[in-house]
Amino acid sequence: MRAMILAAGRGQRMRPLTDDLPKPLLRAGRHSLIEYHLFKLAQVGVREVVVNHAWLGDKIEKYLGDGSRYGIKIHYSPEPEGGLETAGGIIRALPLLGTEPFWVINGDIYTDLDFHALPQQLASGIDAHLLLVDNPPHHPHGDFAIHNGLLAESEAAQKSYTFSGVGLYRPQFFSKYAAGEELFLPLRPLLNEAMQQQRISASVFSQRWVDVGTPERLAELNKELG
Repeated sequence: MRAMILAAGRGQRMRPLTDDLPKPLLRAGRHSLIEYHLFKLAQVGVREVVVNHAWLGDKIEKYLGDGSRYGIKIHYSPEPEGGLETAGGIIRALPLLGTEPFWVINGDIYTDLDFHALPQQLASGIDAHLLLVDNPPHHPHGDFAIHNGLLAESEAAQKSYTFSGVGLYRPQFFSKYAAGEELFLPLRPLLNEAMQQQRISASVFSQRWVDVGTPERLAELNKELG
């Protein structure tokens, strides 16, 4: 399988830490945030990873190199200044991701999840699978619910969850757009449309998960990791 790590965000809420350093390169414990993903992907046999970048992308390429020290090959997908948002970044990188389902992982999260537990296949008629987590204190209302194993609107459910930033996608999920096209496009509208068509499955994991969105959360994570 192939995977994509999203690393193009500006990290405004992390300033001033991100004024001179891309957010995925911020250190948490022994490694930078993005390195934890690379190590885990290599451990489950992924050999090719796409990393997109926009803000200070040259520093990402210089730091990670060709990926050989992680046991993988890294392909880079540069984006214009400001980035292309999540769906736009994936669509731009589709020519590098092959024809089979691929994982997409936010570069600015930390998780204890064993990547062997990541889904590797999608059921017939399903074009994506999202991993959800219990709502953190800073996002109490969540993003989605789960109904009969499918992603559902959170408003109509008693229990809502937060999207972890980890998902498995078929290339066909983005078939409305030309692979490699450069366009600014958030992911949520595509998820909403496919959710209404019951084309997205979902599951919840309980391992440690942190959306490292503020300097305070990064400091707390560093304290935990020692």
